[in-house]
Amino acid sequence: MKHTAVHPRVREEDHADSDPIRHVLELSKLKARSVRGDFSRGYILGADTIVVFDRGILEKPADRADARAMLGKLCGRLHEVYTGLTLIDAGSGKELQGYEKTRVKIRRMSATEIDAYIETGEPMDKAGSYGIQGYGAAIVERVDGCYFNVVGLPIVRLLGLIRDMDSICGGE
Repeated sequence: MKHTAVHPRVREEDHADSDPIRHVLELSKLKARSVRGDFSRGYILGADTIVVFDRGILEKPADRADARAMLGKLCGRLHEVYTGLTLIDAGSGKELQGYEKTRVKIRRMSATEIDAYIETGEPMDKAGSYGIQGYGAAIVERVDGCYFNVVGLPIVRLLGLIRDMDSICGGE
C-alpha cells in the first residue's frame, strides 16, 4: 500500500487531558486533521501513544535526569500504554477512531543499568523513556496485550478501522 509520512502540525503539549483515552483520541484527531488539507484522496492516519503510570501521563523526558526518574518509577512495576488512532477519508471527510491499551512491566534494574540504557540515547524521544522495539526490549519483563501498541501503532486495531472505513466509503 502506497503511503506518505507527513509531520503533523500540532503541539502535543498544548492538548493534554488527564483521561488517557480522551488524551490519545483527541491528539490523534488533531494530528490527522492538521494534514487533511494536504490530500484530496486516500486515508489519513493520525496516531498518538502515551505511557500512564499511577494515573499520570509520562511524556517524553525533558533530559537525562527526567528519563532516569521515569525509569526508576517504572522499574518492577506495571504501567499502561495507550495509543489513539484517527482515520480520515480525505475524499468524504468521514472519520473513525479507536484506541488500544496494553499493560507493560519493566524489570527491576540497578541505577547502573538505567544509566547504561539512557546512554544509548533511545529513551530521549520516547514516552515513558523507553522503546520496546530497540534496546528497551531488554528491560521489558512482560507485555499483556498488543506488542505493536507499545511500539506505537496497534496494527490489528488499525486494520479494523481500515476495514470499517472501506465498508463506509467503498474502499480506496
